[in-house]
Amino acid sequence: MSSGLLLEALCICLLAGAPPSLPLQEIHMSRETLGKIAAASKTAWCSAAVDVLFLMDGSHSIGKGSFERAKHFAVTVCDALDINPERVRVGAVQFSSAPWLEFPLDSLATQQEVKTKLKRMVFKGGPTETGLALKDLLHRGFPGGRNASVPRVLIVLTDGRSQGPVALPAKQLQDSGVTVFAVGVRFPRWEELQALASAPREQHVLMAEQVEDAANGLFSALRSSDVCAFASPDCRVQPHPCERKTLETVRELVGSSLCWRGSRGTEGVLAAPCPFFSWKRVFLTHPATCYRTTCPGPCDSQPCQNGGTCVPEGLDRYHCLCSPAFREEANCAPMLSLPCRIDVLFLLASSAGTTPEGFQRAKAFVRRFAQASLNEDARARVGVARYSGELEVAVPVGEYLDVPGLVRSLDAIPFGGGATLTGRALRQAAERGFGSTRTGLDRPRRVVVLLTESPSEDEVAGPARHARARELLLLLGLGSEAVRAELEEITGSPEHVMVYADRQDLFNQIPALQEKLCSRPPPGCRAQSLDLVFLLDASASVGPENFARMQSFVRSCTLQFHVNPDVTQIGLVVYGGRVRTAFGLDSHATRPAVLRATSQAPYLGGAGSAGTALLHVHDRVMTVQGGARPGVPKAVVVLTGGRGVEDAAVPAQKLRDNGVSVLVVGVGPVLSEALRRLAGPRDALIHAAAYTDLRFHRDALIQWLCEEASRPVNLCKPSPCMHEGTCVLRSRSYLCACRDGWEGPHCESRALRGDALRTGGRPPSPSQPLRRPGHPGR
Repeated sequence: MSSGLLLEALCICLLAGAPPSLPLQEIHMSRETLGKIAAASKTAWCSAAVDVLFLMDGSHSIGKGSFERAKHFAVTVCDALDINPERVRVGAVQFSSAPWLEFPLDSLATQQEVKTKLKRMVFKGGPTETGLALKDLLHRGFPGGRNASVPRVLIVLTDGRSQGPVALPAKQLQDSGVTVFAVGVRFPRWEELQALASAPREQHVLMAEQVEDAANGLFSALRSSDVCAFASPDCRVQPHPCERKTLETVRELVGSSLCWRGSRGTEGVLAAPCPFFSWKRVFLTHPATCYRTTCPGPCDSQPCQNGGTCVPEGLDRYHCLCSPAFREEANCAPMLSLPCRIDVLFLLASSAGTTPEGFQRAKAFVRRFAQASLNEDARARVGVARYSGELEVAVPVGEYLDVPGLVRSLDAIPFGGGATLTGRALRQAAERGFGSTRTGLDRPRRVVVLLTESPSEDEVAGPARHARARELLLLLGLGSEAVRAELEEITGSPEHVMVYADRQDLFNQIPALQEKLCSRPPPGCRAQSLDLVFLLDASASVGPENFARMQSFVRSCTLQFHVNPDVTQIGLVVYGGRVRTAFGLDSHATRPAVLRATSQAPYLGGAGSAGTALLHVHDRVMTVQGGARPGVPKAVVVLTGGRGVEDAAVPAQKLRDNGVSVLVVGVGPVLSEALRRLAGPRDALIHAAAYTDLRFHRDALIQWLCEEASRPVNLCKPSPCMHEGTCVLRSRSYLCACRDGWEGPHCESRALRGDALRTGGRPPSPSQPLRRPGHPGR
């Protein structure tokens, strides 16, 4: 291979791996206008008799990642379509070497059905034969479409790198009455998008990478044909100058070199200069005019007072960013005090990595916070500690009840320097940071607010868990962008992290901090009875590190429940090369015991079978013998990386048929069809892209469990009767009709020889007293 070709191949390989977040279009307009454009897409509603067909590029040149982005664009468009057989019909065709009908226009009757079908489309790969797909539509027409009196809209999503001509079949489609939108994906070829699209091309050439912008462009063009309408009559279409960027291969003259050529009519050769070219991939900018829809915003009337900045949230909602002395409300009214009873310890990094300037910024923030939030009516008490290698409580919580005294003591705290041992500081803050503050039922909420600009030099996850175990109800992190990931690990949630870019941006975080301090986390369903089993994939496909992350996730979920034999029972089963009950439902009666046992659950390795593990739960764990309580809602949460679940759908349904709710937490970049089948008809599925992202889905899992715990319970599902006894429902209770040779409330005891003949396995007569278990009604 020549050096020029080798260089070209290397450049193509490097550029093919460019991050998908690289912008492919630039729109030059104000941030406020962009917000109005985003809001407009949520008010569009296309409701008319029209056939909309998505023609989606599924070739190798577009790749799986860009194919997923194209699907996301199609789903976003469907949000504004009134899909039903009498109005908007939607179909989809995927093409590569040949067109492939995903679903015709007359097959799906609702918006949700269409969106679900689009999300489940599978990338096929192959060469890019766009022209062949257009010719097929010319020959066969829109699959499942109506007659020519109904407008037809073709939305082509492609990278514009067809291996054949597209201009002629696209023109023929347009001449037949089809409106063609060309939506570029990833690195599209600009000239081909122009050749595909209907006129005016400024309105019909879009970029899928900017979903909201492209969707608004589509709705704006359709609105001009009376297909779409908008909820607000004040919305209008406006032209905006914009630039499109594409990645193209260009030929560039590098220079000339001496080459030898034969001369005509002679046998000799002559030396002559020959041009030398190279090929390279470059970004090209294409000026364009974009027609976008904007709607009036809630901030147009300038509702925020006292210098507050209005931030729109949709079409009719907004919030104000106020100066520290004012409350975050529409009128930025003066802040009187924090509305909640709370003890706050500000933990300030005072290490060499933070620098003296950063330490002074942190102290200034605490000073502003105190001045804006505390007065004689405040129900909050504030303390300050600094740390580097060791923790020093400079201002004990509650020592100063007046703001001036607190500020004077704060200003006197010196900078320390040294190592940044955030983990050690968190552990020490949990143990002695609040001193002899109020105890028992009278104790207020306790919150640590960590301010740092320097990454920790020791481990932080364990100390953070230790702090939460000592009933620090909230850990909040405030720091620079460089420590965002570490703060999320410490607090356990991105919602508890605030980052700032400069000094003023730091002070702007005061309203958000005030809100977070007095907002309580979701309480879970502590008062509701629940039998809960976690089923963890401990196979070799998960690995010991990811298994440990799953254990940490289970522990964080356990903290949301009141573990008690009369309220919530928790069990844990692991599976890999074999299935093992780590601990049963009635093994541990307190939350600390469950937390310790979860940490000690074994990693098994081997090839796992989720189906076998679910049968084990059905037969041995969710039973009266296994500690399950009759009449109590029951749920199984399956955490898996997706391997070995092909045999799990039937056992999962068996559990559901027996009154046990099953939720699947699938981890990995792509969800398989087997996982979707395992999730069941109610789509009881949570998808985490990576094991490190599990913590972001805890609240969604807890909410689902609480909803399941509130559902009506069939006292005979699962059957509380042992040894093949029959469960018989009675008013607000049940009884077990035992087989010969067994007796007891649950047929758990062998009957004496004479008693076996007397009971006979038949239910007692109505005059007999009803035998009830210990807690049937929970």
